[in-house]
This record gives sequence, C-alpha cells and structure tokens, in this order.
Amino acid sequence: MKSHDSASRSEHKELEALRRQHQLILNAVGEGVYGLDLQGNVTFVNPAAAAMIDWEMQDLIGQSMHRVLHHSHADGSLYPRECCPIYEVFQKGHIQRVTDEVFWRKDGTCFPVEYISTPMRDERGELIGAVVTFRDISQRKWAEAVLQQMNEDLELKVKKRTAELCAANERLRELSNLKSRFVAMVCHEFRNPMNNIALSVSSLNRYDEQLSQAQKNQYLLDIKENVERMAQMIDDILVLGKLEAKRLRLNPEPLNLVDFCRNLLSELASEKDRLEFTGRHKPLIAKLDQTLLRSILTNILSNAIRYTLDGKSICLSLFRHKDQAVFVVKDSGLGIPPEDYPHLFEPFHRGKNVSNIPGTGLGLSIVKQFVDFQQGDIQVKSQLGEGTTFKVMLPLSLPVEIHPTYGTPPEKG
Repeated sequence: MKSHDSASRSEHKELEALRRQHQLILNAVGEGVYGLDLQGNVTFVNPAAAAMIDWEMQDLIGQSMHRVLHHSHADGSLYPRECCPIYEVFQKGHIQRVTDEVFWRKDGTCFPVEYISTPMRDERGELIGAVVTFRDISQRKWAEAVLQQMNEDLELKVKKRTAELCAANERLRELSNLKSRFVAMVCHEFRNPMNNIALSVSSLNRYDEQLSQAQKNQYLLDIKENVERMAQMIDDILVLGKLEAKRLRLNPEPLNLVDFCRNLLSELASEKDRLEFTGRHKPLIAKLDQTLLRSILTNILSNAIRYTLDGKSICLSLFRHKDQAVFVVKDSGLGIPPEDYPHLFEPFHRGKNVSNIPGTGLGLSIVKQFVDFQQGDIQVKSQLGEGTTFKVMLPLSLPVEIHPTYGTPPEKG
C-alpha cells in the first residue's frame, strides 16, 4: 500500500513538473499562443498573446476568442465565426494557415497577423480543441509597403529615364536629319550663286573688250545679287543658331506700324507694282522689336513674291484687334499642298510644288520662331492653285524679358 502511494506521489510530481515546464515554455515564447475547446472558448493563453491584444490573461479564460480578437475584417465589416479558418479545424480536422488577416486589441484598434490553427487531440485521437499560434506582422507589412513604394518609385524613375533617353535619341535622329538636309541645302543653294558669280567673272574677263558698258553693268549686278543671296542664307543660318542657343534678345521700341508697313513695301522697289497696302490710314502705335518684325514680314512677302507667278498682286493689310496688331499677307500664288501643312515651319522644309524656284526652306521657320518669341500667333490658310493667306498677330506692347511660346498650326482654307 505504501509502495502504491509513493509511486502515485512520484507520478504526480512528474506531471506537475512537466506542466510547469510547459507553462514556462509558453510564457517564454514570443509568439501569441492560446488554446480553444470545441465551443471556441479559451482554455489557456500565454503572456505574449494577452499583451498583443492588451488583455489580462485571467480575463480571457473561458471567453469566445473569436468575439474578443477576430470579430471583424480589416475594413471593419463583420467576420462571421462560421467563416473563420481558426474554427475550420473542428470540421476539417487539419491545420489552417492564414497570412493576411487582422486581430483586434481591447481598445478597438487592429494589427496584421499571420496565424496557424492546429487541431488538438486526446490520447484516443479524438478532437478536443485547437491551439492557435499567431504573430504581429506590422513591421513586416510596413517593410513590405516601403519596399513596394521604393520599387514603384524606381520603376517610375526608370520609365521616366527611358522616356528621356528615347526623346534624346529621337532628338539626335532629328538633328542628324536636319544636318543632312542642311548640308544638302548648303551645297545646292550656295553652288548655284557661286556658279553664277564664277560665270559672270569669267565672261567679264574673257569678253571685256566685246561687252558694252551696259552688259558689264548687268554682269556686275548679277554678281551683287548672288552675293546678297548667299549673305542672306548665312544670316538666316546664324539667326537659327542664336534661337537654338537662346541668345536672341528682344529690343521693343515704339513703332508707327502704318508707316512701317508702307516703308517696308517701298524697300521692295523691284516689286512695287505688285504690292498693295490696305487697312488703316491713321497711326497705329505698338511697342515691338523692329528687327524681328521686319524679318517676319519680309520673309512672308518674299515667299509671296517668289511663289506668285504672272505678276499677280500681293496685298499686305494691317488692323487692330483688341490688344493685338494683325498683319495679313495675301497672295494668288501656287498655294500649299495639304501634306506640307505639318512641316510648314520646320527648318529646310520646302513645299512639294515649288519645283525649281530658288529657296532655302529657312524663312518660315524663322518667322514662326520670331512670332513665338514675341508671344504672338501665326495662322495660315491656303488653297492649292489659288493662293495663300498668312495672318500674324502680335501684342501691341511687349515686355523686355519674355520666353518663347507656340502658335497655332496652319489651317486649310
């Protein structure tokens, strides 16, 4: 009898020591651990679990843990117990793992968790409850969010840089094309006047005694015109270079635009019978850059003269519209093919229908940039075979320092 009691006490002590050891293990574990009976009520809970949800351990025993910490989704909507993976172990009898849900603290705040619900069986293998192990993954979620944001920022920067490189490559291709067109234009446009000059000089040398003074004067005039033509091309190229380098400055000054237009037409003496001025008779004063305005109108008028055959008239008109001076040049010339509209103001572009009429393709590019530089606008209407109308609108008063803008694309008449 004494031997039986002694063995019983020894077994009891071993069980107590084992229970204490298990309790120490539970208390030392950093993850939350709690046990449930078949009704879903708490049978045990470790300090880590109670601390994470701000409850006292003894207050949790016997409570429905679903109602305590798993009652709602992250968005606050109700989380029915029958849909909870923790309790599915009672029906399915196997482990449930979840990595994307939240548990709720006593104060009503929630935190992201990952948990494992493991079925608990007795020595006969019968299901008697479940053990749930969970951990707070707030830091991991924060790190994942930061990493995701960094990846998105990096991807955005890569896309932006790729777009910049593509744009730069496209710009290089455009510059290469412009360079090729420039070289071709220079070779062609300079060769013709140089050949003409060489021919005139050769003729003067060879036939000096046979030529009359009038013929000699004509040869000299031809040389002068060809030199002026080359000088104008050089000036145009230098102007484009200044615009590209943003080294061009405005010099606004008061101008009587009516007198300016009349004087400009009189300077084109060789074409004075074809040029008409209509519009205002009383003065219209504007504060504009005289040099740029002269270049704008001279280029447009020169094109009108060049591409209007059979001596047909060309009209320059001037009027005021609100706070703008409006210049209109109308001709009855070749007109502009519709396919040339998108490229009308590009450097070195020439119309498909200009044939062998001399030109560099620089004039309208300079016009457009000068108009933009003065915060103006330019519009074009044209009918193939019937003529073209250019309308230039410039503010009556320019500030000293302004930046280029972009005007309106040409319209079909």
